[in-house]
Order: sequence, then structure tokens, then C-alpha cells
Amino acid sequence: MLTTREKFIILVDNDTIKVSDVIVLLEGDGLFRVKKAVELYHNNYAKKIIFSGGIFDPKYGSFPKEYIIPELIQGGISSEDIIIEGTSLSTRDEAIEVMALCKQNSWKRIILVASHYHQYRAYLTFIKAMQEAELLIEIINGTSQNLKWFEETGWGNRYDLLAQEFLRIEKYSEFGHLATFEEAVEYQKWKEQQV
Repeated sequence: MLTTREKFIILVDNDTIKVSDVIVLLEGDGLFRVKKAVELYHNNYAKKIIFSGGIFDPKYGSFPKEYIIPELIQGGISSEDIIIEGTSLSTRDEAIEVMALCKQNSWKRIILVASHYHQYRAYLTFIKAMQEAELLIEIINGTSQNLKWFEETGWGNRYDLLAQEFLRIEKYSEFGHLATFEEAVEYQKWKEQQV
């Protein structure tokens, strides 16, 4: 019998991409997430991309806007279609800042782009921030796929990073910074009913 956590993982990995108001590209995993955001943009899933993050720590794979924006532009994204949220120093900060932008712009659906190992914690964090902001929007998982699990990136291989992410899920859940797996499954049920 599958646990709720295992069911949550399957739901996240198989989320349905829909046309959205904006693509949210989270900082981290070097430049590897950029390709997915560019692909979604060129496939007309959204007309805008938010780059969210403000950390410069190459040993951890965190590259700020000065590195990411040129990659987006080189990928054919117009600079007018890029929104920069460059103050966040954590996934929770990113979620809070993006939810503020959602409220400000009356966005109803966003595509969240992170690497596969980080997507689970990012999604739980964004659901929690949405609840705290008293919003009800669709957060679609636009996981960066086709990334190698055992490739040495300079900040670790993604297989090992995945284990660290689930430890962080436990830790940050204790602080009340993440939705529970059960809440995420219920939220996913609600999302499936939206047109």
C-alpha cells in the first residue's frame, strides 16, 4: 500500500501543464532549470517568466539574475517578458514573494519550475505560502526533467540532493513552513476540477 508521501510524489511527477499567467523559474541547480522555463515559454504556456532568487553561492548551485537573465535572453525570451524577483534567500522567501506578485497582478495560475529533486519541497512551500497569503490559485509543477541523477554538478549529484530535500521537508515542516502531504493531495484534487 502506498503512503500519502508516495502518492504525493506520483502526483507531482505527473502534474498536467496548462496555459498559465506566468512561469516561475526558481534559482538553484546552476543553469539547468533555464531550459525548462524557455521550453514552456516557447510552447506558449505563459507569456511571462519570473526569475526568483537572490543568492550567489556557486558551491551550492545558486546563481543570481546576472547569470540567469542572459541565459533566458539567449534562449529567445524577450527582456520585456522577464520579471525579476531578486531578493529571496530561500525557497520560502521565493514562495512568499511570488505569492505577493500573484496577488498584485491577479494571477490565477502559475507554473513552478525547479529541478526534480527540489520540486517536492518547492511545491509544498508554495502551497503553504499561498494559504498564508489567503489566495487560491493553481500551482502547476513544471519540473525540469531529463536531468541526470548521478551527474556530479559541483554541488553534489541530484540523487544525494534528493535525500537532503526530504530531510529539509521534515525540518521545515516542524517550523510550519510547508503544507503537509495530505494537504497537497487535497489541493491536487481541487486543481483537477479547474478548467
